[in-house]
Amino acid sequence: GDCVRQTVRSHGVLGLYRGLSSLLYGSIPKAAVRFGMFEFLSNHMRDAQGRLDSTRGLLCGLGAGVAEAVVVVCPMETVKVKFIHDQTSPNPKYKGFFHGVREIVREQGLKGTYQGLTATVLKQGSNQAIRFFVMTSLRNWYRGDNPNKPMNPLITGVFGAIAGAASVFGNTPLDVIKTRMQGLEAHKYRNTWDCGMQILRNEGLKAFYKGTVPRLGRVCADVAIVFIIYDEVVKLLNKVWQTD
Repeated sequence: GDCVRQTVRSHGVLGLYRGLSSLLYGSIPKAAVRFGMFEFLSNHMRDAQGRLDSTRGLLCGLGAGVAEAVVVVCPMETVKVKFIHDQTSPNPKYKGFFHGVREIVREQGLKGTYQGLTATVLKQGSNQAIRFFVMTSLRNWYRGDNPNKPMNPLITGVFGAIAGAASVFGNTPLDVIKTRMQGLEAHKYRNTWDCGMQILRNEGLKAFYKGTVPRLGRVCADVAIVFIIYDEVVKLLNKVWQTD
């Protein structure tokens, strides 16, 4: 609450949307890679009845998370974090998203957009593993012995919100480390392990859960909406391209 008040007081309501452009540019390819990889892996791991058990759902989610981390999330998150930090500094040097990307690449090369790759892979891999594990478990529980039982979008949304909440509590520490590794002060840390140890030593264990409450609300809504859209798109595509 105090963070929101201070941001609005200093930068106005639009200050809450700083860094939005880089987030939007990454959302579509991130979702495409995530669900594309999940579908690819799960299609090879379903049983004869088309059922995907929870353990295999976790493994497919892990693979999807690692893929999106390497292909999309790491470069986009690095740029986003640097852009937000720059815009909140006394003398911003980036005039916009694309100008920021050009400056980062010019000053640091392409590797400048891949800072914190290990932390990002760990974070996204565990993130999607948790979400798809919970989502697969809840779907299997709801459908019982009928893997083709239709699910109401509202039910999908509730299950998605639960999966989102589980991922927040499960990997917020990795998200904190990833953000530090991709920020403007990333040079302070030798690697992901060193970053985690410095946070623990200097700020204590509770520092790993900073921002949990605001992230919880955002992630639950985000995951619920994404899973609803995903399920409805799959239903539509199955009607258009029937394979029976």
